[in-house]
Amino acid sequence: MQALFLKVRKLLQIIARREFRVALWKGAAAGVEHLPLLYALPCNLVVDAGANRGQFALVARAALPKARILAFEPLDEPAAIFRRVFAADPLVTLHPVALGEADNQLTMHVSAADDSSSLLPITEAQTALFPGTGEREQRTVHVAPLTKFISPSEVPAKALLKIDVKGYELTVLRGCGSLLRKFTHVYVECSFAELYEGQAVAHQVVGWLSQRGFNLAGVYNLAYDRRGSAIQGDFLFAKDVHADG
Repeated sequence: MQALFLKVRKLLQIIARREFRVALWKGAAAGVEHLPLLYALPCNLVVDAGANRGQFALVARAALPKARILAFEPLDEPAAIFRRVFAADPLVTLHPVALGEADNQLTMHVSAADDSSSLLPITEAQTALFPGTGEREQRTVHVAPLTKFISPSEVPAKALLKIDVKGYELTVLRGCGSLLRKFTHVYVECSFAELYEGQAVAHQVVGWLSQRGFNLAGVYNLAYDRRGSAIQGDFLFAKDVHADG
């Protein structure tokens, strides 16, 4: 019942704004649950790793109308929708690749719900908790580190790195190298259990970022199982301004 309520509320929020209605008609449902956070993060650059159809990029544009958006989506079908949605936006660039630690060709486990696809195998726990997200097929996709697409000098003083890559988050972060320190905020979907084989779970991501000067600033949009246990959420990290010395 709660899940249905949240879906209805989200739909009402989407249809309340013209730009979101137009995007929905093109195939992309704006991630309106992220809007309050984005309004509080005045950034000039948003890197969107795991852009899918543009769900996050849509709300980033609404909250940050002057920000440059650099998006990454390796699957052709959602990438095509993303391009239709942002065809007239000169500040949005989409790269048809997955972010990772090295330049490579890797296997993507494509989910029946393509926004649940991953470079890691999908576990039974994932499909049990989120029915309809089982593997549909496998494809070879191009993977590359963020450093291949943007240099440190191109990252402005206020920048957000958003990562939603279904278990591959820590590998994406490692691929940022020293570029990571140029971002003021990192926003990562983290799971409390292994939903994709070999993924780093929440406490591992928190610890890794903490060691590199990013403090956990908040946890949002928590999802729960039927017993009331938290499954995953969106974790916001803020760079410690004193960490650079």
